[in-house]
Amino acid sequence: MLPFPHLGELGSSATHLMLVIGVASVMPLVIDPKRRWHRSLLLGVAALLALRYMWWRATETLAPPELSFSMIGSWLLFALEALSIVSSLSAFLILSHFKLRSEEADAHAGWWGAQEPRVAILIATYNEDKDVLERTIVGAKYLRHRNKEIIICDDSRRDWLRAFCEQLGVRYMCRPTNEGQKAGNINHALDRLAEDPVPPDFVAVLDADFVPHRGFLSRTLALFHDPGVGLVQTPQHFFNQDPIQHNFNLGRSYPDEQRFFFDHMQPSRDGWGIAFCCGTSSVARWTALREIGGFNTESVTEDFMLTLALQNQGWRSVYLSEPLSEGLAPEGLKEYVTQRARWCLGLMQIARSSLGPLSSNNLRLRDRWSVADSILFWTTTYPFRIAAIVFPLLYWFFDIIVVNARLTDVISYFGAYYFWILLTLNYLTRGMVVPILNDVSQLLGAIPISRAAFTGLFKPHGHPFSVTAKGGDRSKVVVQWRMMMPFLAGFVLTLTGLLLGIVFDGFATFAAGDGKWVILFWSLYNLAVLAVTCLACIEMPRKELHVGDQPERAVLSTDGRHHELWITSLTMGTVRIRGLQLPVRSAGHLMIADIPGRISFRVLAEVGDGLRLQLRPTEAQREALFVKLYADGHEPGVTEVNLWKLAKDIFRSIAPRRS
Repeated sequence: MLPFPHLGELGSSATHLMLVIGVASVMPLVIDPKRRWHRSLLLGVAALLALRYMWWRATETLAPPELSFSMIGSWLLFALEALSIVSSLSAFLILSHFKLRSEEADAHAGWWGAQEPRVAILIATYNEDKDVLERTIVGAKYLRHRNKEIIICDDSRRDWLRAFCEQLGVRYMCRPTNEGQKAGNINHALDRLAEDPVPPDFVAVLDADFVPHRGFLSRTLALFHDPGVGLVQTPQHFFNQDPIQHNFNLGRSYPDEQRFFFDHMQPSRDGWGIAFCCGTSSVARWTALREIGGFNTESVTEDFMLTLALQNQGWRSVYLSEPLSEGLAPEGLKEYVTQRARWCLGLMQIARSSLGPLSSNNLRLRDRWSVADSILFWTTTYPFRIAAIVFPLLYWFFDIIVVNARLTDVISYFGAYYFWILLTLNYLTRGMVVPILNDVSQLLGAIPISRAAFTGLFKPHGHPFSVTAKGGDRSKVVVQWRMMMPFLAGFVLTLTGLLLGIVFDGFATFAAGDGKWVILFWSLYNLAVLAVTCLACIEMPRKELHVGDQPERAVLSTDGRHHELWITSLTMGTVRIRGLQLPVRSAGHLMIADIPGRISFRVLAEVGDGLRLQLRPTEAQREALFVKLYADGHEPGVTEVNLWKLAKDIFRSIAPRRS
């Protein structure tokens, strides 16, 4: 019986959607996203709707159990979808908890008393250039914590880097071979530190392109007041835009792809006691590292493996959700995908390692669940994204019905589930889940990541280690044709199948009944996703590595006259000012807050109602600029979605440019 018989079947189904949207609209009035029971209520409803949807799929939408292509396609899609739902249910359970430790860090600041603990800061490097390393070294030198030693761990044995370290007054280490990749590099440094007359109390690890903020050590060390804490992880922030942000000009309206994990998933994992190390921007207790024998080398994701090794010995890992470092996100699509495929491969290696969820070890049940959840994510999310593109084509070209469902039921079961999840997650994560854009970010790497997932499960070792390249020349438009081809082919096939199904009766017959409307909408959505994915494969040139977006006052001097004006953007080499016009190539001096003395400049160009200046800083001014731009504690980028700005940015990125 229909719940609203006077509305008819379609109206009754639409009422379910209206009910979901209506309840979700009052969330901000009654729900506190940081309270555990409020989060549990929202995500518990999501879990019930997911189970309701899957029950409907299992009992009413599958092809009959007889040997046919429709049965194979229908049941295969259902199996992939069911595994994805299991992964989602696990994520809902994790997200139901949430822990922030800033107040704990405040309460225990300086717990060590007058004698600061000794910290070794390990900066692991392989192929990064001088400019990238200089930022990180300068940031480490300017940390407020005084009792520290900065150590460059060079796995390429570069003579120029040894000399550069001597110039900057930091310690240089290298090793004769490269066994164990990054983990082996760090282990070599730990063994050398153990030979020192006074070993460190704590070890901080930074990637070569990550600059610590000045409070990085003082804030993280505060959480080691608990003697059971073996490691503190902090979030990773980025001062450049990731490929999706940049190629669509979304850097000021859409957060980088990792904000969901670092700002929402990691605090939730910490609420369960299963936050894990992410490599850079972490601090570990020296005694804990020596007890477990350093970094485990069974996986290329040595950071996650380190967490498990610590937990296996009874140590805890905690998470401090504060912006305490910033670094370089992969700027090219190939590097972006390579990095994520390596993460996936590393998780599969962990699954087959001595610390895997099914291995005989001392891990708690929740630690095993933590690994299983990650394995589920990598093995279901990306294969299902591929399946979502491929399966509608089976209907258009081969008349294979993979979902036999009435439109009204789809609205009632899938629609209610989908909109509740969308609205709930966006409320809990400040708008992080944006349809199409989220699909694009997953689809871009779906093929290599799926390959890495199943290759890693069945053959965990013997794969080359891929280093994520950072920096480099990004001054030209680059079309990643090889990466685009599968998506372009999917777009053409989907569009062709859609047109053939409309024009010719021989294709996509009406045997699917109402299900044809489902496939129609599904295909139209796929066309939008595939089109945007193809556009994302067109890499736009990058002109500036970092921009300080907060306007501030400065004093410009030229020809004996002084002008107080606004800085609208600032990089290491250039500055844009507003409110003054000068001839191109004229010179002068600029005084900027927190920078010693006056910085020499030359006018490069007129820009609107201002100028672009080329800076010529001294060495001392250059160091001060590094600190101001990268280490002063500001949170770079955006952390939540602004839908109005996002819509405007997307329109600008695809609209023809006016002269």
